[in-house]
Amino acid sequence: MIAESAWVLVFFWVGCGAVVGGLAPLLADWLVTLPWAPLKGPAELVSSIPEPGRTIGAVGVGVVLGLLVGFLAVHESLAVSVSADRVVLTVRDTPQEFGRAEIGLVVRDGKQLVLLRPDGMEIAREDCHLTWQRLSDAFAEHGYRWADEDPYREEFRRWVPGVPGLPVGADALLSARAAARKDANSEDARELRGELLRLGVVVRDEKKRQYWRMPQRP
Repeated sequence: MIAESAWVLVFFWVGCGAVVGGLAPLLADWLVTLPWAPLKGPAELVSSIPEPGRTIGAVGVGVVLGLLVGFLAVHESLAVSVSADRVVLTVRDTPQEFGRAEIGLVVRDGKQLVLLRPDGMEIAREDCHLTWQRLSDAFAEHGYRWADEDPYREEFRRWVPGVPGLPVGADALLSARAAARKDANSEDARELRGELLRLGVVVRDEKKRQYWRMPQRP
């Protein structure tokens, strides 16, 4: 099992929250000296609170917010379980299990971990912040093929509405997914990716753009 340490993630974000909270009173004092500034009303309110209560309160709020972000980061992080007969990817407490025969290649594609079938069809793509060397060693130890870049990368084409070559319904799904990504709705975008895979369409993202390919059927 390869996973990020929950304690490390939580403590990191709590520390960040404490630092930001400690700097908030200094920022408020600076903003109130400006003739015009965004959030000047809240800054004047913070600046009016006497010390040390102001700093202690700001740090406390920062710690609480950092704690919430830390728990969210743990919930969103990827855990990978590798054995000789299966691979399990767990995100948001939801495991995806793949048998050995389903996996033809394990790929590092930028900051994402990708599982491909022997025919080149993608079966999983997850954001990954784990140590890549540790991952590649674990897969190699159990006999899985590993690649440091997607061998099908040159087959991807940029999606624009109405592009020819897509199966019926795929264009509408890609349009809906573009809207979900614009609204930062990761859950909806994830679900729509799954719907596209059912149509045989593989999708990868690059900045705000979507690219697609369709593996050749045997």
